[in-house]
Amino acid sequence: MQVIPIVIPHFNTDQFGTFTGEVERANDPLTTARLKIKDALRISGETLAVASEGSFGTHPQIGFVPADQELLLLIDTKNKLEIVASKISTNTNYAQQSVTTWEEVRSFAKEAGFPSHGVTLRSLTTLHKGISDWKLLQQTFEQLIVSTSSIQIETDMRAIYNPTRMKVIEETTQLLLDKINSTCPSCHFPGFDIQERVTGLPCRLCNSPTSFTFKLTYICQHCSYKSEKLFPDGDSCDPMYCNECNP
Repeated sequence: MQVIPIVIPHFNTDQFGTFTGEVERANDPLTTARLKIKDALRISGETLAVASEGSFGTHPQIGFVPADQELLLLIDTKNKLEIVASKISTNTNYAQQSVTTWEEVRSFAKEAGFPSHGVTLRSLTTLHKGISDWKLLQQTFEQLIVSTSSIQIETDMRAIYNPTRMKVIEETTQLLLDKINSTCPSCHFPGFDIQERVTGLPCRLCNSPTSFTFKLTYICQHCSYKSEKLFPDGDSCDPMYCNECNP
C-alpha cells in the first residue's frame, strides 16, 4: 500500500497548546496528539494520520537535567489501529534566563546554539518568537529593554527553529517505524507493541524493587494475542537508582 502525504493548509496546532505559554496545553501529550489527529482527519476526510507532541522540563528519572520528551502517534481509523512511539532525550538546548544586558543575551544565545537554533524574547506584555538573526536579536532586545527592567530569553523549542529537537524527533520516528514493522506472531497485524510495563526490577546491591522495568506485556490490537518479556533491560538495576541504597 502506498501512502501519499498531504499538508492541510492553515492547520492551527497552536490551539492545542504552545511552548511559549500563550495557549496552555490542556491535556497530556498523548491526548493532545489524538486531538490533533482527530481534527486533521475531520478537515481532510482521510483515514490515516501522524501527529507529534513535544514536552520539555527536567528528566523524570535523573532529575535536575533538562530533557526533551517526544511522542509520535499514528492512527489508522480504517483498520482501527493506534501506534505510539516516545523517546526521552537529554540532547536538548532547552533553557531560559532573565537578562538585563546585551552581553547576557549574547552569552545565552551562543550557549543555545544561536543562530542555527532560534530564541524568543519576552517582556511582561510582549513576546517575540522565531528570532534567528544576530541583528534582529539585538534590535529586539534594545527595543524591549527601554520599557522594562528585565527580559526573559528562552530557547525556541518549535522544531523548525531547533535542529537539536529535529534530531530527537527523527530518532522517535525510527522507533515508530520499528513498531509499525513489528507484527503479531499470531495474525501478523502491524503494531505488535508493549501495552503494559511492570516496574520492580531488583537493585543489584540490596535486591529491593526499583522504578525500573521488570516485565513487559505485548498485546495485539487486532487479535488480542499476548506475550510477556521478563528483564528487558537486564536482571538487576544499578544501586545509584535505588531508593534504598541512594535515597
